[in-house]
Amino acid sequence: MAQEKVILVNENDEQIGLMEKIEAHEKALLHRAFSVFVFNDKNELMIQQRALSKYHSPGLWTNTCCSHQREGESNIEAGKRRLQEEMGFSTELKDTISFIYKAPFDNGLTEHEFDHILVGYFEGEPDLNPYEVAEWKWMSLEAIEKDMQANPSIYTEWFKIIFDKYYSHIQQ
Repeated sequence: MAQEKVILVNENDEQIGLMEKIEAHEKALLHRAFSVFVFNDKNELMIQQRALSKYHSPGLWTNTCCSHQREGESNIEAGKRRLQEEMGFSTELKDTISFIYKAPFDNGLTEHEFDHILVGYFEGEPDLNPYEVAEWKWMSLEAIEKDMQANPSIYTEWFKIIFDKYYSHIQQ
């Protein structure tokens, strides 16, 4: 099976090439990504704990799901695909804000992403892919913010960065 490729972009989110995902993370090159935030009718966010077998950030809590678009795939198509692959359900998604962030990991890899925030709503229980996700739960944004301050080491770096930006965006 071919290695998964990411879409390399410039600071205007214009595609400038393709590269194997691991190489882009080794070289800290800017690439397109998305982060899905799924809420319930109580305005709680579904968060997941990454599987312990993941090559970076294993066992850490993060947003509902996130990944990289494939060439020719819209942000919404990519978000729906990955939500089904990781969490085992589908829902309508809305493309909201986007921004660039950079987060280095202890293992020498770096996420340098032009990240698109996708928002959806769901009222069921996910059907987790155990190769991707260890656990899940609903949490209010206030509880997440408080827990992130008390226990920052249990959350992914990108979720902490994104949550700060996203939290202020949705509080408007």
